[in-house]
Amino acid sequence: MMLCRIDGNLTSTVKHKSAAGCRFLICQPITPDGAESGPLTVAVDPLGAALHQRVIVNTDGRYMGALLNDERTPLSFCVVGILDK
Repeated sequence: MMLCRIDGNLTSTVKHKSAAGCRFLICQPITPDGAESGPLTVAVDPLGAALHQRVIVNTDGRYMGALLNDERTPLSFCVVGILDK
């Protein structure tokens, strides 16, 4: 898992069938004090996180397989929590 800040969203007209209906966000990994700590990544967002919110992102692809009912999905990252403060 990693702590991230939402920096934008991503639109895709062609995607894997397991990703149909999924919302994609551009996530910037950060440290607890807010400093950037790695390259941008893309995560599926089932929770409805907003721009600049801090979120917890699960990096375990098996979770995505269970969430989407497709063990062969190429997706790995998923927003699993939105931080209040």
